[in-house]
Amino acid sequence: MTVTESQTQDPPELPAADNPLERCAAAPPRHPRPDGEDRYTISEVAAWTGLSAHTLRWYERIGLMPHIDRSHTGQRRFSNRDLDWLTLVGKLRLTGMPVADMVRYAELVRAGEHTFAERRQLLVRTRADVRHRIAELQDTLSVLDLKIGFYSDAAPTAGAAPTDGAAPAAACEAD
Repeated sequence: MTVTESQTQDPPELPAADNPLERCAAAPPRHPRPDGEDRYTISEVAAWTGLSAHTLRWYERIGLMPHIDRSHTGQRRFSNRDLDWLTLVGKLRLTGMPVADMVRYAELVRAGEHTFAERRQLLVRTRADVRHRIAELQDTLSVLDLKIGFYSDAAPTAGAAPTDGAAPAAACEAD
């Protein structure tokens, strides 16, 4: 049975206050198999994560993935813990964190708890970058909303000179 064919049972319902997933911004994806039965091939992990097998091998080669277990024939065998790590790596990629910083973060995690301060510093810097990008995107969204509002409210009149109600060119781009 492959990862995509395996079935999981729903976890028991907990009250919202007792359910750790309710306290998270985004619940982690469910593992395809329970712990103890979680030995996935590279093709199964590729299908589950959306990453290519080549990318997974590259992550391992550059030190972004922790040690991946191998079968007696040398094939990689990923665990649920590896899937969790890949989920985090995917989130870090979405932040725009450079690969070198992701590799450094992985090295710090492997080094142990004495690296908490440096890990925190790396994540705080990344969060600041993300917040800056969000502010830029919100400004861009405001301009789009303004333009959409103009076109929604404008009724073209016959013979009128075309205009889009744009602010001066220094303020925003005209059509």
